[in-house]
Amino acid sequence: MSSIQLDQFLKLQGVVGTGGQAKLLVRDGAVKVNGEIETRRGRKLFENDVVEVQGQQFVVAVDEESRPGD
Repeated sequence: MSSIQLDQFLKLQGVVGTGGQAKLLVRDGAVKVNGEIETRRGRKLFENDVVEVQGQQFVVAVDEESRPGD
């Protein structure tokens, strides 16, 4: 099963521009994963996890083209 780290996901979604910004946002308790405050920027996210930050929700989705042969 594919996963992505929380800090990488925040950068990919354009919530932050750098890993340092992601670190501060997560450390300050401003990010929720599946309704729970998450303070680990290295938290692995999986398909259908819901990330909430600054009033926005993002659902983790797997890019079908990047999946290894099913």
